[in-house]
Amino acid sequence: MMSDVAYSQDQLKMNATGSEQGADAIAEQRRARPVPRISIQVFCENEDFVDVLQETGNDRRMSKAHLSMQMGGVTAALEAYRDGPTPNLIILESSSQRDFLLEQLDQLAEVCDAGTRVIIVGHVNDVLLYRSLVERGVSEYLVWPVGPLQIITAISNLYSDPEAEPLGQVFSFVGAKGGVGSSILSHNIAWALSEITKTDVVISDFDLPFGTAGLDFNQDPAQGIAEALFQSDRLDDVMLDRLLSKCSDRLSLFASACSLDQEYDVEREPCDLVLDVLRKNIPYSVLDLPHAWTSWSKYVLMQSDEIVITAAPDLANLRNTKNILDFLKSNRSTDVSPRLVLNMVGMPKKPEISVADFAQIIEVQPMAVIGYDAEIFGTAANNGQMVGEVSKKSKIAQQISELAYLLAGVKPPQEEDDSFLGPLLSKIGVK
Repeated sequence: MMSDVAYSQDQLKMNATGSEQGADAIAEQRRARPVPRISIQVFCENEDFVDVLQETGNDRRMSKAHLSMQMGGVTAALEAYRDGPTPNLIILESSSQRDFLLEQLDQLAEVCDAGTRVIIVGHVNDVLLYRSLVERGVSEYLVWPVGPLQIITAISNLYSDPEAEPLGQVFSFVGAKGGVGSSILSHNIAWALSEITKTDVVISDFDLPFGTAGLDFNQDPAQGIAEALFQSDRLDDVMLDRLLSKCSDRLSLFASACSLDQEYDVEREPCDLVLDVLRKNIPYSVLDLPHAWTSWSKYVLMQSDEIVITAAPDLANLRNTKNILDFLKSNRSTDVSPRLVLNMVGMPKKPEISVADFAQIIEVQPMAVIGYDAEIFGTAANNGQMVGEVSKKSKIAQQISELAYLLAGVKPPQEEDDSFLGPLLSKIGVK
């Protein structure tokens, strides 16, 4: 039977996202779409803006764009484009007052190529200036100070179809160590997401030679994600439908090859194309990533919208979790902080680090603490079912359901007192 896990509601509601980030921060992060393959030249006036641009350029959504910058503001731009072509997008910082800035922009318009768009980052909050800029064809006017997400959103809005469907969310699950239950957790949460949201969810099993998603759903598809990765130039929504295996009306499986007949050395570009097709066609994609640190697996992790780390309460998991968190925090500063799930807590006769000590050392509060229950998980795995199908009223099934609600950004229908994440969801403003 599952051991009782003592972890107070106060500790759980401190932070389920890993830092003090609420619904507004998550919503802002989700509004910033990936920027297409365009050239962007920025002309700055102060070093603070340069720092913001460096962080912007390192963001995963800017990976396809080519961003360059130089000092000098609008004056430098005029000099640069007198005898040279203009890029797809020019971003100009200017602290000038209205009349002088408009005079400079009129001069710039004479040397700009057709199709070049302009964003102004100004230090003057002036409605009349904004109207004059719009009349001259300036695409956007941002008032300093601005942050990386604000810049990325402004750029992506220029190159996105306003009537297009919102891009789907990509959630990556990775284990701090092999055997901690990251795969089974991702499969169960994906199943719960499809049941809760009544919308399409896809599980992508990126453990190409040894993936278990097919076993967990009692599926043995002949084709799957390997075909998509190695034939990515042909991948579209039609091919996607052909490669997906149906687990239920709303849940589909992008199964792993589970074959040792070949080596799976994957390049970054095919991974990028697969993620693009998933985002355009599927509201929620759950990626089951292997416990590996290859170029492509790290790239997929970095390109995800949100990351869930699963760890067990022992020393190796503690070290690995801290290393992963440190890496992600330094390389995904504009994204939602990684979420942590402590799994297999309270295993009989196994010494373990307490939840409180684990959280204190890595400075992240887990969004869930799941007790060890070999019977429920073992029965579900052997039957090719999910925990919610085997034992719907169990505490673990309830936790999985509430984690799915949290990732989807919707509030469970239960009363707050009946939900172990109720206080947390109220705090971060989830409706």
